[in-house]
Amino acid sequence: MIDFFSDQLFQLVWNGLFVGSFYALVALGYSMVYGIIKLLNFAHGDIYMLGSFIAFVVLGGAVGLLGTASLPILLLVLLITMILTGGIGVLIERVAYKPLRSSPRLAVLITAVGVSFTIEYGVRLIFGAEPKVFPFRMGGETFSVLGGRISLPQVVLMLIAGGLMWILQAYIMRSREGRAMRAIALDPRASLLMGVNVDRVISRTFFIGSALAGAAGVMAGAYYGSIDFLMGFTIGLKAFTAAVIGGIGNLYGAMLGGLVLGLLESFGTFVLGGEWRDVFTFACLILFLSIRPTGILGARVVERM
Repeated sequence: MIDFFSDQLFQLVWNGLFVGSFYALVALGYSMVYGIIKLLNFAHGDIYMLGSFIAFVVLGGAVGLLGTASLPILLLVLLITMILTGGIGVLIERVAYKPLRSSPRLAVLITAVGVSFTIEYGVRLIFGAEPKVFPFRMGGETFSVLGGRISLPQVVLMLIAGGLMWILQAYIMRSREGRAMRAIALDPRASLLMGVNVDRVISRTFFIGSALAGAAGVMAGAYYGSIDFLMGFTIGLKAFTAAVIGGIGNLYGAMLGGLVLGLLESFGTFVLGGEWRDVFTFACLILFLSIRPTGILGARVVERM
């Protein structure tokens, strides 16, 4: 058993990092929104699903016009989808969340759940309940590395995910708009008094988070080859879990939490089997949070009366 595990170690780590990169992209949206307005946007996972269906339509139209699809076309569709899902995220914030900013958090939470169901069953009404075959599925060579197998599509998608996370980190840490986001996360009222347009920054945050979730949806569709209207529920729950593990509200924590969750799933599948994967993952979450409730990189916050 130990010898077999050592032979499979690289494969387990690689699989965990690959899946974790998807979780990290979606978890970033959770952390950004919570960090600024302390909202748990449970409709965020459905933006991931919506991104895959938008790409399904756009890419299907491109295939109908050109007769084929390729990686450059997929990248163009990825960009278009990010813009559209970002706009949808802003619309959701304006319609569903902005009027409730001064309301009790429970009211906003219930609204988020309602938005989630609206998106899910709206897509079901339009596209039907049956899974759809994505118009383009990435293929490529498979390489042997340290006893494990990695494929070219996995490398490409991880590079895209890593590039998006690097761009976001640079934007948050080095741009004027990023400084405004960090200021509002620390003290919204003081930021408003200093001339920061809080409403605009919040809308921008929803745009960025939703765009990243939409990108993850496109990548998942292109890799797995199948999409359905409930695909956002599971990954939304797991991305939220990743954000909590890393320290919700922390940008780097969301990235780290996604990778940690992916590794937990990979090793849990190896040890207990696929049917026990989620049980193992959430059991580890409960154990971890009982030891460190703020997450890996989360800071302890003291409420002032």
